[in-house]
Amino acid sequence: MRGLLKKLGVISFKEEILSKESKIVDLNFEASLKELEEIVERLENGQGSLEDAISAYERGSLLKKHCQAKLDEARLKVEKIRLPQGDSAVEITDFD
Repeated sequence: MRGLLKKLGVISFKEEILSKESKIVDLNFEASLKELEEIVERLENGQGSLEDAISAYERGSLLKKHCQAKLDEARLKVEKIRLPQGDSAVEITDFD
């Protein structure tokens, strides 16, 4: 129903963004990236008003920062994996 209302122009892009139930910090990397891609696509297609575009840009900026933080966290985890020497097992240490 929301999709139909959006398609008919009854719901603005800003209202749609604000209606997202999940907070950015609760999103995993994949969900954050998917939402960011959707925002970029809408902005590139010129959908919505200027106010909508500004709201979308703001959320997109926050999503980009969240995705970058998740990638940095993953990179640090990988860097902390110690390759075994000889017959010893792989050693993993926290990066905290």
